[in-house]
Amino acid sequence: MYKKILVPMALDHGISPQTLEIARALGGGSAEIVALHVYEMPQGSVSVYLDKDAVADGFARAREVLMNKLEGLTDVKPELVKGHTARTIIDYANDHGFDCVVIGSHRPGLTDYFLGSTASRVVRHAKCAVHVHRRT
Repeated sequence: MYKKILVPMALDHGISPQTLEIARALGGGSAEIVALHVYEMPQGSVSVYLDKDAVADGFARAREVLMNKLEGLTDVKPELVKGHTARTIIDYANDHGFDCVVIGSHRPGLTDYFLGSTASRVVRHAKCAVHVHRRT
């Protein structure tokens, strides 16, 4: 069905196995699947108090967790990039020619209607199909 599927992964949520399984089903066994984690750099005044080694250690830990989550999954390519989560997912999908994004989401609360969740921003701005998997 889809040839190139992006699966954004929040490393601290337990929804990754489900979104990867959905991507496999949507790809019919022949799609290229990329698991993307966006490492958000410390913002504003917080970055003043962190040295470069602390930031580098955080990035290295994120890479390690991503690789552990994908251990043994030979059909999924890991990618780790730095940036703002929603904007980076959208740009990555658009710039790399993905035809589908499979993203996990929580049930929206009141703050999501004012601020918007990552999944809702991806749905609104990605140039490809977006499949949202909600935790029940």
